[in-house]
Amino acid sequence: MSRLKNLLIIILFFTSFACSGQKDYLVTITTEKGEIKAILFDDTPEHKSNFIKLAEDGRFDSTEFHRVMKNFMIQGGDVFSKEGLPPAEWPTIEAEIKPNHYHRKGMIAAARQGAGVNPMKRSNGSQFYIAIGKVYKEDELKADMEKLQPAFMQYVQLGSQEALRNEYTRLYKAGQFDSLTMLVISKRKEIENSLNLNLSKDFTPEQIAAYTTIGGTPHLDKEYSVFGEVISGLEIAEEIAKVATVARDKPLVPVYMKVKVEKLSRKKIEKDYGYAYPKSN
Repeated sequence: MSRLKNLLIIILFFTSFACSGQKDYLVTITTEKGEIKAILFDDTPEHKSNFIKLAEDGRFDSTEFHRVMKNFMIQGGDVFSKEGLPPAEWPTIEAEIKPNHYHRKGMIAAARQGAGVNPMKRSNGSQFYIAIGKVYKEDELKADMEKLQPAFMQYVQLGSQEALRNEYTRLYKAGQFDSLTMLVISKRKEIENSLNLNLSKDFTPEQIAAYTTIGGTPHLDKEYSVFGEVISGLEIAEEIAKVATVARDKPLVPVYMKVKVEKLSRKKIEKDYGYAYPKSN
């Protein structure tokens, strides 16, 4: 029995030692605004390995953040345009859309073509974006606007809702569209009860906590493959999102990037950047 106990102790020791020595890739995206540090998720292996290979081969270098939108996201890494490959020949990656990876601020996801021409939601083989977004109120977050808008218009036609209909018309004529949107959202539960409809989006408690404190872009959830996370330099991404733009949200002055990856122990990454690896990652 004691021999078995000693054997178990040895196994646990070496398992613990191996875990403490595990390494991961630290991504560094260098721009004139500063450096962005990130890690990539193990449970999106195709996206992770593809990104690492492109970075190791230097193919991201001299690409741009070619599409930036304040309070939304920054998109870049168009390797294939830089290399002169026709769009019809751009490689794609099978979608790796995981329920545990959602678009809270700082998450990295793969760009893709729209569902009309890309029903399988395959990712672009190089382009990625960093989610920035905004902080939401819980009622605003939960409202399914695609369903709520037509339901609201049906609801205000009821004879009992003349005052609400007049308020909606007043805000519309005054061009107060933010206030108009919040008016519609404020009536969600009332309309659900009156018309016996479900006009709400489902979010986990973790998502609600993140989107109402950190912020993000929740309307992109379940649509794009999230495969990494910024662990340092998120303020640099925010600065890039604020630059002046021209047509198609392209920066007036190009924002070039250089991307490198280096293998470090996970323990060092956690210590240096305050990142906590999930137990399953």
